[in-house]
Amino acid sequence: MPVGAAQAPRGARRRLGFATAGVLLGAADTYVVVVALPSIMSSVGVDLAHLQEATPIISGFLVGYVAVLPLLGRLSDLHGRGPVLSACLVVFAAGSILTGSANTLGAVVVGRTLQGAGGGGLVPVTLALVADLWPAHRRGVPLGIVGAVQEFGSVVGPLYGAALTAASTWRAIFYVNVPLAAVVAAGVGRGRRRQRGDQAAGRRFDRAGLALAVVGALAAVLAVTTPPALADSVTVGTAFAPLLGDAGITSPIALFALLSAVAFVVREVLVPDTVRALVPLRGLPTGLGHVDWAGAVLVALILGCVVVSFASADPQRAVVGGAAPGLLAAAALLTALFVRRELRTPEPLIDLRALRSRAATGSLAANLAVGAALMAALVDVPIFARATAGAASQVAAALVLARLLVGIPAGALIGGALVGRLGHRTVAGAGMLLSALMFVVMSGWTAHTLVDPLAGLGWLHPSDPVLAGCGLGFGLSVVPITAAILGAVPQPLHGVAASLTVAARMVGMLAGLSLLTAIGLRRFYSVQSMLPSPASLCPRSPLSCAAYDSLETGAIVDELHVVFTGAALCALLAAVLAVALLRGGGRAETGLVEGVA
Repeated sequence: MPVGAAQAPRGARRRLGFATAGVLLGAADTYVVVVALPSIMSSVGVDLAHLQEATPIISGFLVGYVAVLPLLGRLSDLHGRGPVLSACLVVFAAGSILTGSANTLGAVVVGRTLQGAGGGGLVPVTLALVADLWPAHRRGVPLGIVGAVQEFGSVVGPLYGAALTAASTWRAIFYVNVPLAAVVAAGVGRGRRRQRGDQAAGRRFDRAGLALAVVGALAAVLAVTTPPALADSVTVGTAFAPLLGDAGITSPIALFALLSAVAFVVREVLVPDTVRALVPLRGLPTGLGHVDWAGAVLVALILGCVVVSFASADPQRAVVGGAAPGLLAAAALLTALFVRRELRTPEPLIDLRALRSRAATGSLAANLAVGAALMAALVDVPIFARATAGAASQVAAALVLARLLVGIPAGALIGGALVGRLGHRTVAGAGMLLSALMFVVMSGWTAHTLVDPLAGLGWLHPSDPVLAGCGLGFGLSVVPITAAILGAVPQPLHGVAASLTVAARMVGMLAGLSLLTAIGLRRFYSVQSMLPSPASLCPRSPLSCAAYDSLETGAIVDELHVVFTGAALCALLAAVLAVALLRGGGRAETGLVEGVA
C-alpha cells in the first residue's frame, strides 16, 4: 500500500533491487535472440536462406509479451506484486528450459512465447511496486532506476548473448536464465517476508516444498543436459528416450520434472497457515476468482491480432501482413465487445472509467508515438552504419547503436531526478523534443558522417553527440510518462495502468517499424529505378562496379533520410502529446510539485 511522504517502508529498496534484477533479466533476453537466431534456425532445420520461416520465433515472443500484460497487471492488483513477480519468473524459466532444449521450430516458438509471457509481466508489475512503496512525490528516482535497468538490458543482452554463444552454444543463453530466475524469485520472496516479518514469525520452514523444488530442478537438469553416461545406459537410458517422436520434453525424466513442478505449485497454493511458503501462492486461487477472465481473453486476442498484423508484415510489399485485413477487422470487433463488457461487469479487467483522465490517455498516446520513433532508431541506425561506415559485421554495427543506447538509461535516471521539480509534461516534452531534433540532424547525414572523425579527434565522430542526445531524450521521457498514469489512477489499478503503458509502447514499436520501413523502401526503389545500370558504368567489370555501388549506397542513405524524418515527426508528436495532456496529471503532478516546494 502507499506510504507517507517521510520514507518508504522497511525493505522497500531490497524488494526493488530484486525486482529490477528480474527486469534486467527479462530485458536482456528480449534482445538476445538477435545474436542467437541464425544458430537456432540451423539447429531446428530451418535454412538461413528462408529467414521468413523463423518469423514465428520473434512474433511468438511478442504475442506472449504483450497479450497477457493487462491480465498480469490485474492479478498483481488483486493478489500482490510479489506473488505475480515470482510467477512471472517461474514461467520465464520454464520457457527458457523449453527453448534451450528444443529441436523443432514449433518447440522454440512455444518456448519463446512462454518467455515473453513471463518476461513481459516483470516491467509493469515492478513499476506498480514502486507506486505502492513510494509516495507520488518520491517516485521519480526509483522509477528512473527501473527504466534505466530496462534499457540497460537492451544494451547488454546482445553482448552477453554473443559471449555465451562463443563460449558454448546458443542453448546456454537460455539455460543460464533458470538459476538466475530462481535467485531473483527467492530474493523477491525473501524481501516480501522481511517486510511482513511480524506475520511470518513462528511459521515453520516449508521443507516439503523445498524437497519438491530440489527434486524437480535436478530432474529438469538431467532432462535438459541428457548426460551420455546415463542416456546410453542399458538400465536407465529408457528414462531419457522420448515417448513421442523426437520431442525430448516427452521423455520420462522430463515428464517427471514437469510433474514435480506441478506438485510444487500445488503444495505452495495449499500450504497450511503454520508453514512459511517458499513462493507466496497461497492466496492465488482467491485472486484468480476475481479476475474478469472473459475480458482477459478478449484483450489478449485484440493485442495478439494487432501484434501479428504488424510483426508478420513484409515492408517491401505492405505496411501490414497479408492476413492483416481480417485480423484488424477482428480486433475492431473484439474491441467493441471488450468495451461493452468492461462497462457492464462489476469487476472489470480494465476500469475504463478510471483511464478517462487526460494524464492517463496522454500517457498511452505518447507511449505509442515514443515506441514508433524508438524502433526506427534501434533498426535503422545499425543499417546506416553497415551501409556507409563499412561495419561489415553485426557486432560492429551494434557498437554504433550502443552510442545511442547508453544515453537511454542515463536519461531515465536524470528524468527521474528532474520530474519532481519540473513536472511530467516539461521533462517528457523536452526529452522527446531533443530526440526529434537529433533525428532531424540524422536526416542530413551523409555517407561519410560515420567515417570522418572530428578534426584532431580520431576517436570522436560528429554522430556521437547526436546519437547520445537522441538516446538521452528517449530516456528523459520514460519516468514522466509512466508516473503520469500511475498518479492519475487509484492505487488498486496501478498494475493494470503500468501494463497498458508497456503494451502501448510495444504496439507503437511494431506499427512504427512497419510504417516507416515501408515508406523508406518506397523511396529507395524510386531512387534505385533511376540509377544507370552497372554495365553502362563499368562495361569491363559490371559485376564489380564501384561507381554503381556508390550510387546504390546513396539510394540507401536517401531511404534512411526518409525514415529518420518520419521518426522525428513521431518524436515531435510524442512531445506535443506530453505537453498537451500530461499536465492534467492529477494527484501525481500536484504531489510532485508540492513535495519539493
